[in-house]
Amino acid sequence: MGFLKQTTPEIDFEEWSKGSRSEKIVPMARHWAEVGFGTPVALHLFYVVKILLYVLFAWLVVLTTTGVDGFTNVGQWYDEPIVFQKVVLYTMLFEVVGLGCGFGPLNNRFSPPMGSILYWLRPGTIRLPPWPNRIPLTRGDARTPFDALVYGALLVALLVAIFSDGSGPIPALGTEVGVLPVWQTATILGLLAVIGLRDKVIFLAARGEVYASLALCFLFSGPDMIIAAKLICLTIWIGAATSKLNKHFPFVISTMMSNNPVFRPKWIKRAFFEHFPDDLRPGRPSRVLAHISTAIEMLVPLVLFFSHGGWPTAIAAFVMLCFHFGILSSIPMGVPLEWNVFMMFSVLALFVGHADIGLSDLQSPWPIVLLAVSAGIVVLGNLFPRKVSFLPGMRYYAGNWDTSLWCVKPSASAKIEANVVSIASMPQAQMEKFYGSPETAQMYLYMGYAFRSFNTHGRAMFTLAHRAMAGHDEDDYVLTDGERIVSTAIGWNFGDGHMSNEQLVAALQQRCHFEPGEVRIVMLDAQPIHRQRQEYRLVDAATGEFERGVVEVADMVTRQPWDDTVPVQVTWSKSVTA
Repeated sequence: MGFLKQTTPEIDFEEWSKGSRSEKIVPMARHWAEVGFGTPVALHLFYVVKILLYVLFAWLVVLTTTGVDGFTNVGQWYDEPIVFQKVVLYTMLFEVVGLGCGFGPLNNRFSPPMGSILYWLRPGTIRLPPWPNRIPLTRGDARTPFDALVYGALLVALLVAIFSDGSGPIPALGTEVGVLPVWQTATILGLLAVIGLRDKVIFLAARGEVYASLALCFLFSGPDMIIAAKLICLTIWIGAATSKLNKHFPFVISTMMSNNPVFRPKWIKRAFFEHFPDDLRPGRPSRVLAHISTAIEMLVPLVLFFSHGGWPTAIAAFVMLCFHFGILSSIPMGVPLEWNVFMMFSVLALFVGHADIGLSDLQSPWPIVLLAVSAGIVVLGNLFPRKVSFLPGMRYYAGNWDTSLWCVKPSASAKIEANVVSIASMPQAQMEKFYGSPETAQMYLYMGYAFRSFNTHGRAMFTLAHRAMAGHDEDDYVLTDGERIVSTAIGWNFGDGHMSNEQLVAALQQRCHFEPGEVRIVMLDAQPIHRQRQEYRLVDAATGEFERGVVEVADMVTRQPWDDTVPVQVTWSKSVTA
């Protein structure tokens, strides 16, 4: 990796471009295995600076609170309940304006580097209500002035809260500063609920499963607030660990470590694969690291919760800090960076700063009710992944989430550019502008294919792409990851499955009037935790679904990244006239 220049694969472009899609992925996959994406060091430093700025502004925000004094006197105020409250709401604001997950070039968002606020304050952009046929006043897919107003009100409410003072002494919490007024938290949650019911994307972008759940804890009084917040953190960790009890997670580890900017020697990166360059399935180090990290995330939080101080708490806290720093230092694709910093702060503010507060201090059953609801959503998300987004389902970086691959003709791209209210151009156009030529952009497009193929679902998606384009000349299509389409169409992407499904297809078709065969989409559901298979659907944007079936997980994990011959079991199909 160069400091300013991206490290590129060494290929003869003319010869390389003559190969099939599978053949062109091979050198890209091998390059990724020993270099990663080749991101310039300067770009990684940009994200490091962004993390530091996030921390600095959080620091300054809490110091605006009367009674919280001393920039370097952190030990005196880090465990103040109002400090934790403000960091939660500040981070929610950071995420919901688009500065957190999915920000910038490492998420293939080049110009502009963010969407979110640029879309959601703009009437006419696409919105995706979660239950339009069940919740009154939520139908439609066009953002109205009311939607923009409620989103703006949410931003204002968050700003008011993070710059407010505490309520005064609360002996039960050992604080003289107090906590934020309950009405502020209730207002924020009410606004987020209203706008979330009209556009699920905003709720997901606010990382509602984390920050809204923690904000709900602020409605409780006394020790119940701390206990509830601890239980939510416990649900996040154990839920995420549970979702990693699969065959996919080692593939995430090998892909993430090969792209790790800290472990730069090629021999280290190669070691995470079975036998470079011919067998790029996860090697023993990837499998061992996957098992160890899953065990840490599953068990150590229990020690944190039940130890109540002393060496057990100190050791468990240290392990969890190292755990999140390990993820953070790898600068993973999708860049969920500030979330990891927040979880590290939560370890200190809740489990170290209030180690003495536990279940025996409960004053009401509500924290247990909140735990049951949160854990229940995680269970449902793992049993019925198509129904629950991977975020509230806590399937974080488990390698198992809903994905899609869009096969788009240039004429369809032009229609999207002309008829969809958006800030960013289509992904291919962004890449050509960023990299300076169609040839270079095509090479990095295939680097993206290689990244997707390193995940188990990528092998199935590229296999299914052949079926999606059957009867058409595949050279007429540009294959685009669903997350890239989502990024352009609705302004935010971080795990696209619940945003690039039939609902988005219908919204785009209404605006663009695609011809049959112009846009074909592969939709692959995540694996339910109790079944070793994944369901898929093939959809034509103009004529609808034309095939569905299943692929076996065992058939994906045994193949190489460039193998697009995964066996497919068709359960339903219809003839399509194109």
